[in-house]
Amino acid sequence: MDHDETELSTAEIAALARRIDRPVVLVGMMGTGKSSIGRRLATLLHLPFVDADEAIEEAAQLTIAEIFERHGEAAFRDGERRVIARLMDGERKVIATGGGAFVNAETRALILSKAITIWLDADIDTLVERTARKNTRPLLRQGDPREILTRLRDERRPAYAEAPIHITSGRGPQSRTVARVLKEIDAWL
Repeated sequence: MDHDETELSTAEIAALARRIDRPVVLVGMMGTGKSSIGRRLATLLHLPFVDADEAIEEAAQLTIAEIFERHGEAAFRDGERRVIARLMDGERKVIATGGGAFVNAETRALILSKAITIWLDADIDTLVERTARKNTRPLLRQGDPREILTRLRDERRPAYAEAPIHITSGRGPQSRTVARVLKEIDAWL
């Protein structure tokens, strides 16, 4: 980790980890870094990491793209809601959710009541750049990714804004974003 003024010491991180008494859930648009930030956060806090999309694929024995193709978005969202409800068992862990998960009112209420909820945000240029790296995102296959991401971000913003912690993931090193997440969790607790 690069050292800047926001970084916590190993002892401070260990003390923070002991205070965490529920799941830490990352919400936000595809491309904000929920999975990569989540993995790094889990490692630092010595907690298990779960990518909700991977858990959905495991439960369905299909990729997310295949679920969308075969059963449609509504069926995917229903499965997503059930998997996230199962993950919200009160155990201490870090969970990265899919971009649309927090938009579901039932899922959002569950996460807000049972987790430390963090909205990872990013500007549209960053989202376009990051999502272009993978062709596995069904919602971006139906037109111009910049237009789709802008529309989805605008539609989802009110839901994401309900998260008590809001962090913008920029183009700088991920370690800086992880350090900000740790500081915000510390302040929230």
